[in-house]
Amino acid sequence: MAPLSKAHTALTELREDLTGEVLAPGDPGYDDARTVFNGMIDRRPAVIAQCETPTDVVRAVRFGRDLDLNIAVRGGGHSVAGSALNDNGLVVDLRRMHSVTVDPAARSVRVEGGATMSHLDRATEPYGLATTGGRASTTGVGGFVLGGGSGWLERAFGLAVDNLLGVELVTADGRAVHATAEENPELFWALHGGGGNFGVATALTLRLHELPAFAIALLLYEPEHGQEVVRVYREVLENGPREAGGGVLYFTGPPEEFVPEHMVGRLVCGMLLTYAGTEDDMRKIAQPLLALPHEAEVVGAMPYADVQCMIDDPPGLRNYWSAEYLAGLPDEVVDVFCAEARSMPVPTNSQHILFPYGGAVADGPVEYPVPYRGAPWAVHPFGVWEDPADDERAIQWVRDVREHVRPWSTGAVYLNFIGDEGEGRVLAGLGADNARRLMAVKDEYDPDNVFRFNHNIPPRDPKGRPAAH
Repeated sequence: MAPLSKAHTALTELREDLTGEVLAPGDPGYDDARTVFNGMIDRRPAVIAQCETPTDVVRAVRFGRDLDLNIAVRGGGHSVAGSALNDNGLVVDLRRMHSVTVDPAARSVRVEGGATMSHLDRATEPYGLATTGGRASTTGVGGFVLGGGSGWLERAFGLAVDNLLGVELVTADGRAVHATAEENPELFWALHGGGGNFGVATALTLRLHELPAFAIALLLYEPEHGQEVVRVYREVLENGPREAGGGVLYFTGPPEEFVPEHMVGRLVCGMLLTYAGTEDDMRKIAQPLLALPHEAEVVGAMPYADVQCMIDDPPGLRNYWSAEYLAGLPDEVVDVFCAEARSMPVPTNSQHILFPYGGAVADGPVEYPVPYRGAPWAVHPFGVWEDPADDERAIQWVRDVREHVRPWSTGAVYLNFIGDEGEGRVLAGLGADNARRLMAVKDEYDPDNVFRFNHNIPPRDPKGRPAAH
């Protein structure tokens, strides 16, 4: 840590130089700026640099390095594990950098590092174009894409990272670099799943796809019918076109207009079939699910950007998530998945979700560090609750789900779906061979492990072992 006089002078200079705002403890707006999506996270950075330009990011990173401050990076979204904050360090906050520029002729879009899915989806919608985004409008684009990127459109268009065309990055030594397949190609490879380990992504360029129509079928069933629903859904998805996606989920019935009164506040089994196409085509695929006895339905064409808002959770609730990626979905796993719903904390905002993969995900580039690509199904226990008294039972439920489906797991995992579960799980999210290659990229771009508040890829010491930090 630098002497106080040097730190004071440097902070004064940063306030003067930054286009955006610089906040320290005691400043108006500081507490709001350090509040994150997950209500379990309460950290107090020494400095929050609310950047508005890439030059601001360069200045902020150099400020942090000069004062030997720990540096965390905050994009636009959830950071459920709290990695967007630290105690007594610097936070490079990108949320003011959220512009989206669509190039319809090139079928591409440039998205600044602090943008959310809502910024992206609303910008591309008027052109009848879209790309794979997260399943909530409040997801941050930067962290989502660099971590792999799983969403409703992935079976049709591939993972978000499969659509990555370029990244503008500020490195640990304060340099602005560009990574594409032709320029800094090894760094570009590492950014396909390696997350925020190599620098601050100030902008990403993504490939867009035609999406002139989108439709859904959301059906609510009594929970005792869950096994039959999952089995029929499995049949529909495994034999259906790649334009079909969605998931089966258990949740607490919310007090919404489409939820029957007798289901509000109770455990509900829901099925969401998404379709990258017309309502008529979607109805043909959904027919076996519509034929099952159900309590409510929302079926029809709906703008994709609106669907992205359907399962948004408000910020400030307590969150603990995890996932297991499955080698298959035999009846035994269906039974286990449905049984685990009975111990889910109800009533809370928690969700117990089964997602289909396959399609363009399975067919995508095998060279990227996303080892879960070949899994056809994933179970995602999504713990969300309000009362701290529920912490123990909610967290234990998530862990129990993982434990009970693990016999059918591939061992790989999508890191954006999990928090801090140890080095072994990070390795599972990257793949052992990929991890060695990623460490070499880390050596080149961040040898001091400045960017370590993430699913961390440590650099190696000269003997090739991971360095201790």
